[in-house]
Amino acid sequence: MVSSSNPSVVTFGETMVRLSLPGHAHPALGAPALGIGGAESNVAIAAARLGVDSTWLSVLGDDDFGDLVEREIRGQGVRVLARRDPVAPTGLLVKEFRGGWPSRVRYYRAGSAAAGMTAADVDDTAAAAIAAAGVLHLTGITPALGPGPTAAAHRAIEIARAAGVLVSVDVNYRSSLWSADRARPALLALIRRADVLFAGSDEAALILDRPEPVDDIFRAAADLAAELTRLGPGQVVLKLGRHGALARRDGAIDEVPAYPVTVVDTVGAGDAFVGAYLATLVRGQDVKACLDAGARMGALVCAAPGDWEGVLDWPGSFGPPPDPDRPDLGRAAHPHADDVRR
Repeated sequence: MVSSSNPSVVTFGETMVRLSLPGHAHPALGAPALGIGGAESNVAIAAARLGVDSTWLSVLGDDDFGDLVEREIRGQGVRVLARRDPVAPTGLLVKEFRGGWPSRVRYYRAGSAAAGMTAADVDDTAAAAIAAAGVLHLTGITPALGPGPTAAAHRAIEIARAAGVLVSVDVNYRSSLWSADRARPALLALIRRADVLFAGSDEAALILDRPEPVDDIFRAAADLAAELTRLGPGQVVLKLGRHGALARRDGAIDEVPAYPVTVVDTVGAGDAFVGAYLATLVRGQDVKACLDAGARMGALVCAAPGDWEGVLDWPGSFGPPPDPDRPDLGRAAHPHADDVRR
């Protein structure tokens, strides 16, 4: 059990404007839906939905898209600390649909304001927010953006560790941003400084440089978690898609199944899982409660379109029972096995 005198979550990383293209429509033939998306802000929004004070740190372009991102995140009850870059633009992602289902996410983040972050962007105000938090959360996406964001992430970690603040890292590997060979050493550098580590089973296998398990998922996940704890994190949480999730802490293993939902869009469900897990953790509840909160929140996101919008249904229902004629819609709480962002 972990408790904090200040049960709050601070996240650090890029959020982009999201354009969702209508299914089977060329962009010129249909108006895209406008929204926002970013792993770290998704986590902050989920934590805020559970009533935990949440802060998101980043850099945005000094443009209309930056205004949209900041306004939307603030509107979900999250404190925003984001420098506005007068030259570089806010990043963009495009979510493509086929047959009504998300099929691919394309990023337009090279040269974005957040890609130009440096350690100097973790300024005194950001440092004060980190030092006062219950947990600092980062993902492997940030170092994938370049050396400046990598330095900024490690500066944030230094401040957290000096203040005795828990450091949480989600591997969140994106093959569209970098190769496994390039990613592994940078991700290991984060993992070795983490107190809490989140990963999918495929990401755990990538870090440990071994094949992804396909049989006896929970037993294989327990073995992967044990190996990952040897790298430094005291707590390792593996998100296992439709199978559920598993956590290892102090040598003990806890598991939770996925909540059954009719799946609409899995993107962002893993972030919602993390946000709910961390919000429950900083309130001092046990690992089983953290896993259950994460699985519930992840299921809500799977059951709604968008990257984070489903968290607004907390603590609502999980929708109708799964359709027995559509087994692929049966169970999902966190999406790493099927994540279209790859």
